[in-house]
Amino acid sequence: MKYTIKEQFNCVIIKLKGNVMGGPGAEQFREDLHDLIEQDKTNVIVNLGKVKFINSSGLGIIIGALTTMRKAGGNLIICEADKKIENLLMITQLVSVFQHYRTEKEAIEHYQEG
Repeated sequence: MKYTIKEQFNCVIIKLKGNVMGGPGAEQFREDLHDLIEQDKTNVIVNLGKVKFINSSGLGIIIGALTTMRKAGGNLIICEADKKIENLLMITQLVSVFQHYRTEKEAIEHYQEG
């Protein structure tokens, strides 16, 4: 599981890349989330624009991240999911759990409006 983390406009943007299927990268991802919480950075955007494939473990990681951020008083929203991932969110009914924005700019604006 590959990703980058950057801070921008009062939020943290995590860009996932490639296949999101759990594995060793998942534990590092959880540790990075807890590091963000310790720094009081709990407004998170997960950009799915470069994700080629996501399985149930990958969905579990993102759901866990959402739960972690909400428990810390923050939130996690997603953006740029392609049609295949959007369909997966609809089939699993996770579309009602996640706030999803078409573009990263719209997701950033969500946090700007506050």
